[in-house]
Amino acid sequence: MSFASPGIASEWGIDRAALGLVLSMELIGMAVGSVALGNLADRIGRRPTVLACLVIMAGGMAMATTAGSVVYLSVIRLVTGLGIGGMLACTNALVAEFSNDRHRNLAVAIMAAGYPMGAIVGGSIATSLLATGHWRDVFMFGAAATAVFLPIAWFLLPESIGFLLQKRGPGALERINANLHRLGHETVPALPPAPVIATKASITQLFAPGLARSTILLTLAYFCHIMTFYFILKWIPKIVVDMGYAASKAGDVLVWANVGGLAGATLLSLLTYRIAVRKLVIVAMLASTVLVSLFGQGQDTLAGLALIAGAAGFCTNAGVVGLYALFAKVFPTSVRASGTGFVIGLGRGGAALGPIVAGFLFNAGFALSSVAVLMGAGSLIAAAALAALRERVPAAE
Repeated sequence: MSFASPGIASEWGIDRAALGLVLSMELIGMAVGSVALGNLADRIGRRPTVLACLVIMAGGMAMATTAGSVVYLSVIRLVTGLGIGGMLACTNALVAEFSNDRHRNLAVAIMAAGYPMGAIVGGSIATSLLATGHWRDVFMFGAAATAVFLPIAWFLLPESIGFLLQKRGPGALERINANLHRLGHETVPALPPAPVIATKASITQLFAPGLARSTILLTLAYFCHIMTFYFILKWIPKIVVDMGYAASKAGDVLVWANVGGLAGATLLSLLTYRIAVRKLVIVAMLASTVLVSLFGQGQDTLAGLALIAGAAGFCTNAGVVGLYALFAKVFPTSVRASGTGFVIGLGRGGAALGPIVAGFLFNAGFALSSVAVLMGAGSLIAAAALAALRERVPAAE
């Protein structure tokens, strides 16, 4: 959507405020999808929820190619966002549950790095499509790329062993042993004793004693930091085009922001072996505040814009990746997808709010320099919230 936004604004003649609303619709859908489908994944399983999300995402992007109005496109992006939000919650839980304690932070960080990795590869292709074709081609490519992963996930993605052990449905032992064998581990003759108190996955569990403080602080941190993150991701193309550059050149700047994001995710994941992940995230967020503000001061050349965008992407995405690692660390298996989905869902309110607020600030006459400082402050508030977080390690699951 970010790559397509300049073409959409040009074709339909919409102003920045209206464009901000369109840019935010998928983020609103992601908020709802993260909460609803994250909770569903704790009830019916990670695998079926992931498959359903892929169908929603592919179908939504394919339908976006037929859009003829702002309202129609906004509704389609809202639906697509449902699948994206559910996918975020499910994959975070799956990776955490297939990882051991030593490598969990690294594994979750690698998973989260898929976001900028996909943006770099997909964004480079989208830039080429914009240079030779139409903005609708970007959505058609996205639909096709997503659809390819349906058979891959169907045949290769197993259900989480942690989820199967937690739910203990019919055939649980056989399914667990099949997965253990597939992963190269020894099978087990019987399941361990069930917990004395079996609890049903519920949002209310996230506010039980011992989890409530963490849930609230993580949600606040994610909400504020993601406002800053999506200000950069969603507005870079439009800002660069308004400076007089072609849409394809604006796409190049956004690709560099995602290159920086991938580098930030990689470095943070490696540093988690030496430094506590919460400390790393706080540092990344403080640096985000500075670099997003610096991006707003403007640069004389396209190369300068790309450099600052890359540095801002490095820090903002490192913060996001670190937050996903914290989600996996704080929430136990029984509510891991629900907890991740809840934090992402409410936090995505910040993602949706970021582009909207920026759009209205621009329309109100605020200069880019002022808007960037105001939007960069989100990461500062997030760092303060994490400073108050009491990190905990879940009990044996």
